[in-house]
Amino acid sequence: MNQDLSIVQLMLNASWVVQAVVVLLMVVSVMSWAAIFRKVFSLKRVRAHNEDFEREFWSGTNLNDLYAAAAQSAKHGGPMERIFASGMREYQKLRERRITDNGALLDGARRAMRASFQRELDVLETNLSFLASVGSVSPYVGLFGTVWGIMHAFTGLAALAQVTLATVAPGIAEALVATAIGLFAAIPAVVFYNRFAHDIDRVANAMETFMEEFSNILQRNLGAQTQTPSGH
Repeated sequence: MNQDLSIVQLMLNASWVVQAVVVLLMVVSVMSWAAIFRKVFSLKRVRAHNEDFEREFWSGTNLNDLYAAAAQSAKHGGPMERIFASGMREYQKLRERRITDNGALLDGARRAMRASFQRELDVLETNLSFLASVGSVSPYVGLFGTVWGIMHAFTGLAALAQVTLATVAPGIAEALVATAIGLFAAIPAVVFYNRFAHDIDRVANAMETFMEEFSNILQRNLGAQTQTPSGH
């Protein structure tokens, strides 16, 4: 009896629809775990890069030197470093065009940083929609497999003259496995989706705060009538 009701044996005896549902859910579960691990390491790397850059930024390093270093390591740096580079690049381009309006210089730098911020945020949110879909759809896919399996089981029982628990149990059990696999795929996806959404919000808030602080520095430099930003 225990051997007959093992999960492997139940799946081997299940209808092809239930088997297809279980295989689909297992594939989705593997894909979601792969996305989860990639996102964990990605966010950890982003936080480390942002912290390193912020530490360097507030250490009093010359802004031009910091921009030169950020431009060289744009592909390997963090989001905050690329946002800073975008703002400085636009600021310097406007200065080279001999634009003297302080408001235009500051607005140009802010717009460049805001565009870069949005691109970085889109990258950070990669795979979040997939995890949300897995978390919301997997239980229903598993439930579909369960309903189909129960229908298949009762259809087979209709031809029997005498129905006992021993004849009913395997069919019902194999149907319920689909729901269990659906929950197995959905629960981690929902848990990590919520965690990643919270972590990304914190990173986004830190980057927005940096943009405001850097804008204030540029505004002070413009107010002091400096030819180039030299420090802070």
